[in-house]
Amino acid sequence: MDRRLFLGGLLSGLATRGRADAPLTSVRPVARPATAARAAVPAGGAADLVAEAKLGGRTCYALFDLKSGEMIEAIDPGRPMPPASTAKAITSLYALEHLGAGYRFATRVIATGPVQGGKVAGDLVLAGGGDPTLTTDGLAELAAALAKQGVRGVEGRFRVWGGALPYIREIDRDQPEWVGYNPAVGGLNLNFNRVNFTWKRQGKDYAVGMNAEDRRFVPQVNVARVSLSERDLPVYAYDEKGGFEDWSVSRQALGGGGSRWLPVRHPDLYAGDVFRTLAAGAGLKLPAPEVASRAPQGRVLAERGSDDLDDILRQMMRYSTNMTAETVGMAASQRRGVTRHAVSGPEMSAWLGGRAGVEGARFVDHSGLGGASRISAEAMASALVRLGPGARLATLMKEIGVEEDGVRLPATVHAKTGTLNFVSALTGYFTAPGGRQMVFAIFSADVDRRDALGMSERERPKGGKAWVKRARGLQHDLIGRWASLYSA
Repeated sequence: MDRRLFLGGLLSGLATRGRADAPLTSVRPVARPATAARAAVPAGGAADLVAEAKLGGRTCYALFDLKSGEMIEAIDPGRPMPPASTAKAITSLYALEHLGAGYRFATRVIATGPVQGGKVAGDLVLAGGGDPTLTTDGLAELAAALAKQGVRGVEGRFRVWGGALPYIREIDRDQPEWVGYNPAVGGLNLNFNRVNFTWKRQGKDYAVGMNAEDRRFVPQVNVARVSLSERDLPVYAYDEKGGFEDWSVSRQALGGGGSRWLPVRHPDLYAGDVFRTLAAGAGLKLPAPEVASRAPQGRVLAERGSDDLDDILRQMMRYSTNMTAETVGMAASQRRGVTRHAVSGPEMSAWLGGRAGVEGARFVDHSGLGGASRISAEAMASALVRLGPGARLATLMKEIGVEEDGVRLPATVHAKTGTLNFVSALTGYFTAPGGRQMVFAIFSADVDRRDALGMSERERPKGGKAWVKRARGLQHDLIGRWASLYSA
């Protein structure tokens, strides 16, 4: 009988890009290519499935029994492979161990002098605590809290401080300048350190702008500016002039109208700029923000805590937010005495080797965005077997139902996907029909093809979408095979 199993959502919901899918989404000012058709599930064993996918490069996987910890089946399980965003599963384990599931990041507004007659007799400081999930509406809550206390102005300066975590200008230098999934990271972050570029056709021209859109508030942004250019390529170009983040965009690429989130390189000034606008709306007049070089001392006038870490990680795993991974990973490394992002990924690698007893993992970051990271399928699955149950990692991963001919089977997948150009990965927990619990890691990568891409090709490489679709189809077929073979 031709058995057709498929995972509801694996080819769409779970297998989203392992690059940037934060909750703030946007329309790209470029055309979308047609979607390739899904091929029929081939017959044969696992090696036949891999050959039928025609991916080139390498495909490796490892399947473990969760209870015994023994490897059930594998193809080339010890080969180091790029994990892409499945690295976030290890980052989650790392952060939970060093920070704790209930850890919260705090953003504070601090006065360096007393409040007299509605004015701060000193400086007012917006001090970040590393919260990767702070949004415009969250800043508005802080501004409202000041207004409720009767604060109407400041005699000194308005300052911003992002020194709670070290600053990096971008997560991976090999990514295009304009992609929103590769922003700066620091101790004061806003909207995943992205600014919303909007455009709308008006006659023969366009109205363009930059804002910090959220559900309740849509303040205009002053520290990031945009202009239009008559060139064809590049679609986006970036420059910094006098404290501004200046973008120019190809007019020919815009179409009728839309929006796109662009990366922010100076997140502390961006957050300060947005807070200043929100504060003005609440009746509090502030001067332009200035960067504070030292941690502020004074009275906390308002404070906003993030959600618990486990909730932050659950959203990170669902939307694959790179900035969140870098923030929580760096915060964990600080607990180990590490103070630089360049050392933080390798420190997590060393921790994993000692804590889980696996060898050969090499992480250059915490998000998986850097293509130089490597871990074998065996090491990844072993880490999930040994560390995942105690950390309740499966509950942080997205649950995907398994179906056969449209009927839901008593089998469940909790997994994390990862995608880079010509790299596709999937790792997680699988409960087969009959209740057997397993752990798997599937890595496919054509590294030579990825490395041959020029910078202008990297956001939307020729053949990339079809390759990823075939790789996800292979993941689907392997899990379908396991559901059939290991249901008892």
